[in-house]
Amino acid sequence: MILAYIRRALTFWRRSIQARVVMSTVVLTAVVISAVGWLLLQQTRDGLVRHRVDVVLSEVNAEMYETRNRLASASGTEVNVSKQQRDLVDPIIESGESRGFYVVLAGPEGNDVPLSVGGGMYSGGLDVSSVPAALERHFDAVNRSTAWTYTSIVHTDDAGRTTEVPGVIVGSQVQLPADGQTYTLYYLFPLTDEQETLGLVTRALLTAAGLLIALVAGITWLVTRQVVTPVRMARRVAERLAAGRLQERLRVSGEDDLARLALSFNQMATNLQRQIRQLEELSWVQRRFVSDVSHELRTPLTTVRMASDVLHDARGQFDPVTARAAELLQVELDRFETLLVDLLEISRFDAGAVVLDLEDVDLTDIAHRVVDAAQPIADQRGVKVVVEHPDAPVRAEVDVRRVERILRNLVSNAIDHAYPDADQPVSIRLASDEHAAAVTVRDHGVGLAPGESAMVFNRFWRSDPARARTSGGTGLGLAIALEDALLHGGWLQAWGRSGRGAQFRLTLPRYAGGPLRHSPLHLAPALANVAEDVPEPDDEETSGVTT
Repeated sequence: MILAYIRRALTFWRRSIQARVVMSTVVLTAVVISAVGWLLLQQTRDGLVRHRVDVVLSEVNAEMYETRNRLASASGTEVNVSKQQRDLVDPIIESGESRGFYVVLAGPEGNDVPLSVGGGMYSGGLDVSSVPAALERHFDAVNRSTAWTYTSIVHTDDAGRTTEVPGVIVGSQVQLPADGQTYTLYYLFPLTDEQETLGLVTRALLTAAGLLIALVAGITWLVTRQVVTPVRMARRVAERLAAGRLQERLRVSGEDDLARLALSFNQMATNLQRQIRQLEELSWVQRRFVSDVSHELRTPLTTVRMASDVLHDARGQFDPVTARAAELLQVELDRFETLLVDLLEISRFDAGAVVLDLEDVDLTDIAHRVVDAAQPIADQRGVKVVVEHPDAPVRAEVDVRRVERILRNLVSNAIDHAYPDADQPVSIRLASDEHAAAVTVRDHGVGLAPGESAMVFNRFWRSDPARARTSGGTGLGLAIALEDALLHGGWLQAWGRSGRGAQFRLTLPRYAGGPLRHSPLHLAPALANVAEDVPEPDDEETSGVTT
């Protein structure tokens, strides 16, 4: 089920220009908005932090000024160090609790007890690990300047909940009059407000970005729809024209480029319709002429044949010249009758009045019958014909008479065009699989020039009209063979090289009406010293000719 949805989505993506344009625009817009939004957030964060640091440093300076004044006023009376430390830290802690910052008192300098093991005084609930070690090392001697850095403030409230928030820590040194030692005061200011402000800005930017992307997607969809809709209409009309509905036209509205395109398309369709009708009428006239002439010639041909038979039987009583004329008349009447039969068969194909008489047979038996019938002509030409026996029967549901006619035409042509007394024979190969059966007829004769494999199945076409043909021929044999192959739903294809011979391949579906997607035999034979450059037909090929 999921794979079916994925395939449908991929098909929709491949076929829809509008979907690809909208998606591409949305993706590019999202990338641009993300980059701009990230830059704005960075600048906003830096601005908030810089402002907060300035405020923090001002507050610390004010606190330190007040602290030094308070110590100076008490220097004459206070002699207890611990009491003076508490008097120093407690007011600052109370101020920090009301103003939202924390205080740590470390020292005196020279005391090796670090804050992490209990040295110093600090605000309640504060984890002294919030003071960075690098900042502690900065104040490892007296007369150090005020310094600040970023840190993470860890605090535990009265309920036992521990929180960790980003913050700014500022350190400054102060000297107690009671013992004359230098101590370090650390002020820790949370950046909670700045973090909330940055979160608010981030949510606002995300909301604005989402709305903007949706707006851009909608606008892009509307704009592309105005362009794609006429294109889709043109595609539908073109499909109807291809299906034979030649009266279909596009609706023209406006005077823009699309309207002018529709007008040009309609003019093209009108011209095509007129030319197709002219060609159909001409083709119909030609088919009718061939059919009528073929049928009309049957009666006089029968009469002439009867007279020719009488003369041919009595040729022994004639003088040599008259006897030879009677023999030539019989030969030419045989050729004329063959031509007439072929013309009648072509006219039946053109009229669509041909049906198949299907049988499940072994094509090897048909090949042997064809070779046996052609053997006298092959012996006369000095050409050897062999059938390469397959390992298993090559069975298919076919019209035996028509398949035998196809093979007879192929074998006769191979004998006609093979080199006499050649070492390599005309070979017939057969093979089959679950879906198809194939027969190839290979000769080693004159072959086919470039481009002739696309013309060899044309009616009345010959590769060399001046060449003597021992087996006769009308130029319709391969055209009829192609029609017989297509009638079975099969392929009839040709391959050839000048001077290296030719090979014809007949491929038929194993079962009548079954799909034909491949052939069990290759179209191009394996030739030594000749590069193979003949592609196999596509899986969906239905053409009878491969060049």
